[in-house]
Amino acid sequence: MEIPARAGGKGDKREGKKLAWWQLSLLGVGCIIGTGYFLGSGIGLKMTGPSMLISFILAAIGTYIVAEALAKMSAQDPQQGSFRSYAKKAYGPWAGFSSGWVYWFSEMLITGSQLTALSILSRFWFPNVPLWLFASGFAILGVIVVLIGTKGFEHTQNIFAVMKVAAIVMFIVIAIGVLFGFFGGNHHDIRIPTNMREFMPQGMKGLWASLIFGFYAFGGIEIMGIMAVRLKKKEEAKKAVTIMLMMLTFIYLLSLILAIVLATHQFNTKESPFVIALEPYNITFFPHVFNGGIIIAGFSTMAASLFAVTSMVVTLAEDGDAPKFFSKKGKLKVQPFALCLTILGLIASIVLSRIMPDRVYEYITTAAGLMLLYNWFFILISFPRLIKATGFGHVKRFAGMALILLAVSGTLIDKTSRSGFFVSILFVVIVVIVVVIRHFTKKKKKNLYPQGI
Repeated sequence: MEIPARAGGKGDKREGKKLAWWQLSLLGVGCIIGTGYFLGSGIGLKMTGPSMLISFILAAIGTYIVAEALAKMSAQDPQQGSFRSYAKKAYGPWAGFSSGWVYWFSEMLITGSQLTALSILSRFWFPNVPLWLFASGFAILGVIVVLIGTKGFEHTQNIFAVMKVAAIVMFIVIAIGVLFGFFGGNHHDIRIPTNMREFMPQGMKGLWASLIFGFYAFGGIEIMGIMAVRLKKKEEAKKAVTIMLMMLTFIYLLSLILAIVLATHQFNTKESPFVIALEPYNITFFPHVFNGGIIIAGFSTMAASLFAVTSMVVTLAEDGDAPKFFSKKGKLKVQPFALCLTILGLIASIVLSRIMPDRVYEYITTAAGLMLLYNWFFILISFPRLIKATGFGHVKRFAGMALILLAVSGTLIDKTSRSGFFVSILFVVIVVIVVVIRHFTKKKKKNLYPQGI
């Protein structure tokens, strides 16, 4: 995609019309609803049972605090680099470099997570096809979406958003129908937890460990920050994210409640909890249609991740935080070298799915969610350096940081999540090492070539 010029520049006329706030909201829905919700919620439900609802509520609050801070910064100073540019303004070049590359790694991990999930879901119809073959096919389709450019990306995401919401609404309508006696169901199928042990079978420990999967279901708000530069009215950025998060939270909670009352103790990490909830009933078409809906959801969030990381690499290259050739334009609507780096990341994800197909989804999902939260934390600590915050604004900011830290620390409790935590730390350490090397290299150059010589 051609990257629009920075705020204050001419921009690229080929990028099309500016966005209304509701279009940015719809784009956000398209980028956010994915396998993190449709499958990741199943991992959380397995960990903590019905109390997963609390994890989603806490994650929604934390996400809103981060999204509001990002929206305010976008309204005051629209930047194509979004949170990366704000980190750089707040703390200097090292922060911009770190934020940008941590985000790149996190989105590539998310892409790997989505590829693996899409491959697992596709085995519903073709159980004998190897994961890596499905992953390769979805990766090629994702690259094609990136190649059509920013305008095409927006159109496809808007279509996907409608389809994903329609899939969730379909589940809600059918589940309510089951409870009212349709499809062979009746009100006796309702399984409402009657005590704390049923509501929170693993206690506070399970709830704490599940919080990361609540946050992961809201991952994608940072892409709204990247696209906010194209709003017609920059001051409507907050309105766009607020409406989008209200709608997402409502449909997330309602669909989860219905899944829980229909299948409280039957969830696992291999199937969507929504398919499991309706499995006992005479709805032969539902697993096929809903599985297709989940695949569309996962593919669209994967495409959004590919779009975001390619955009980020170009911005990093323009700012000197990546080799300059990554920003070099080609004949197509995409910078070829930046896209090649993204493709290399895709290949690495496919290789991972080949090496450890049974464990890769949970490991990568946790690591991706954590690295995303590291950048969300950076957004909150950058905010007061760029915008004067009120007393209540500081309270909200500290509450958001506390929720993020809770989600991060919770991954150390569960064995599988713990592995994802160490994977995320490994990537962060790599970025930190590069930052240190860059610092001393620049310092050495200054000593060798002082100004004026």
